Amino acid sequence: MSPETRRLRIAGQVQGVGYRPFVYRRALVRGISGWVQNRTGEVLVEAAGEPAALDAFTRDLLHEAPPLARPRLVEQVVMPGAGAEGFRILESDATAPPRIHVPPDFFTCDDCLQELCDPQSRRYRYPFINCTQCGPRYTLIRALPYDRANTAMAGFPLCGSCRAEYESPVDRRFHAEPLACAACGPTLTFRDADGEIIGNEAAMAACIESLRVGRIVAVKGVGGYHLLCDAGNPAAVARLRERKHRPHKPLAVLFPWSGADGLDILRLHATPSDNEARLLASPDRPIVLVRLRVDHGLTEAVAPGLCEVGAMLPYSPLHHLLSRDFGAPLVATSANRSGEPVFIDAGDVESALATVADAFLHHDRPILRPADDSVVRIIAGRARRLRIGRGLAPLELDLPRPVARPTLAVGGHMKNTVALAWEGRLVISPHIGELDSPRSLAVFEQVIHDLCALYRIAPECVLHDAHPGYGSTRWAIRHAERHGLELRPVFHHRAHAAMLAGEQPEVPRWLVFTWDGTGYGEDATIWGGEALLGSSGQWQRVASLRSFRLPGGEKAGRDPWRSAAALAWETGLDWRPDGLDVSLARTAWLRHVNSPVSSAAGRVFDACAALAGVMQRTSYEAQAPMVWEALCRDRDLPEAVEPLPLAQDASGLWRTDWAPLVALMSDASVSRAERSARMHAMLAESLVAQAMAVREAHGEFTVGLSGGVFLNRVLVERVMQRLEAQGFAVYLPERVPHNDAGLSYGQIIEGALAAQA
Repeated sequence: MSPETRRLRIAGQVQGVGYRPFVYRRALVRGISGWVQNRTGEVLVEAAGEPAALDAFTRDLLHEAPPLARPRLVEQVVMPGAGAEGFRILESDATAPPRIHVPPDFFTCDDCLQELCDPQSRRYRYPFINCTQCGPRYTLIRALPYDRANTAMAGFPLCGSCRAEYESPVDRRFHAEPLACAACGPTLTFRDADGEIIGNEAAMAACIESLRVGRIVAVKGVGGYHLLCDAGNPAAVARLRERKHRPHKPLAVLFPWSGADGLDILRLHATPSDNEARLLASPDRPIVLVRLRVDHGLTEAVAPGLCEVGAMLPYSPLHHLLSRDFGAPLVATSANRSGEPVFIDAGDVESALATVADAFLHHDRPILRPADDSVVRIIAGRARRLRIGRGLAPLELDLPRPVARPTLAVGGHMKNTVALAWEGRLVISPHIGELDSPRSLAVFEQVIHDLCALYRIAPECVLHDAHPGYGSTRWAIRHAERHGLELRPVFHHRAHAAMLAGEQPEVPRWLVFTWDGTGYGEDATIWGGEALLGSSGQWQRVASLRSFRLPGGEKAGRDPWRSAAALAWETGLDWRPDGLDVSLARTAWLRHVNSPVSSAAGRVFDACAALAGVMQRTSYEAQAPMVWEALCRDRDLPEAVEPLPLAQDASGLWRTDWAPLVALMSDASVSRAERSARMHAMLAESLVAQAMAVREAHGEFTVGLSGGVFLNRVLVERVMQRLEAQGFAVYLPERVPHNDAGLSYGQIIEGALAAQA
């Protein structure tokens, strides 16, 4: 057959991952002439050669791509003519129609890690080493196409040696935009009360010395600052907690990379499963919740009351060097004010955390936008994302079908993320946080602006939670009015249910249990223990928990005693926790003052922990349920337990009555661990009883679990076991967090796609 020329248009994750040099090298191997060019978010290839060679070349481009690439062939056209001699990489074309893909920030690849540790390498111990297969992306890209001039590295001209690597198509650093070395790249500066030390080795040495003597150091990383201290030093961790006003919330721990799989030191302190080990060492490098050893050797203050720790392995060259030089686990918690986004600017972090950190390790590579660490937990054998951030976000997904017009979803109030949808695509932002402060709202607005600018999308519709008091709701209303955009509310638990419908579009009919701590219900009460039957846009509430009135309303989220009092008082018990005067709350409750009606499963967990005397007040969200779950982690749940009473109310809604839990949880003759185990088992059996009652009344469906309560591994694994034994297929979200961090995705599925069906 005679030679021919083909033009290939390749989309997906093909920028910032070394794809063009890969195409160049494969063309040389296959004897192909032509060229490759970056367009705005995709790659265009013109290839000439024998048809068989072109077929092989095309297969290579799709199936032998670099590990971080996700190519997708969207168009292939046969061109006239035989093509030119040789193969070239053309300059990027920024005028082409935008088909943007923004890569997340990547870990340090094996090649760079080996070079980092090689004394003969010119980048030996250089804390900003990277190549086309690793290094920062999202946090340093100003605009696309992904060229150095469009990144935070524009202010670092390449030296001669780096320029030669950058321009050599056969080098793994060919067009690696964050490329640098000690002669031309970013530099570390250590600063404390005694002054500053400039220079990579000297600054790192000063940082390590500070950590060794028990000081707290704020260290600038890829997506923001961490607060580091010795995880084995009780006094250092206690000071960090006191200064940060974070008395109990668990702290992430950075373990040095050690051994063949990097986990040798971590295994001295924890017992990761095979799945957890793979996650820890994956390119995403998330924080993974792993089980602590009994003799774990960390200070108990790292995760008080819990049996797990949020473990992470180093993902940047700086983290590798610091953790290796220190040689032991380090607390590595986000440098922020509680609930706010992580700090990214030296001046801001020194001003805001001057009373928290003893010293600061800065570098001069700008971070353009924050990206906190991702958090993952293995539940029922699979990775469930609690928080998406550095390494995972921006998270790009294909929609089940195209949206009618570009749409922005602004998520909820806590664990906020935002989502942008256009055509058949969707992108979810990294974790932003709680929208309680001016700074959080400013970052929230910046992230929205940056996503729209990077992807070149102008939303025409804004979706928001139906709760009128959420910061995201108030922003959405102002923004839509200012710009003349359509505004559409989406009820909280419909968005939770729609997450699963979006991930599993082939399922025609669902029964989704949406259990969490709070959400504005369609009857203006607080929902959180609901079962929704149907599909996106057609949900019917068919089951719930017995409702109760919460004294103090939203205050119950931090005061479990309020939930305990609500359940006790509803059943006629005059319950009064030791050491607390609840007379005013009881009077208000009796008069129906500031005591909204709730059916939230999360508040039932709070109540059980308080009734059992575990805790009456908390210092962070979900503390009581987390400690309550940890109590029964070493205990098998009882096999033979009765589900809680189930009956239909006047409206036909199946209601589970939690009343028997009040007496059981208050029974001090039974150990707290046993009470926790029985409560988990009874709630699991009660959920199954609801599913069976709904199936009998309404026919077949697939079961889904969505909402923050289902981050409880003990509950979920028992629920799934029992449901599957009754013949149900059961799903939890996997790509998107099923707590409030996934609401923005659910809002798109429910408020944009379902609305146009």
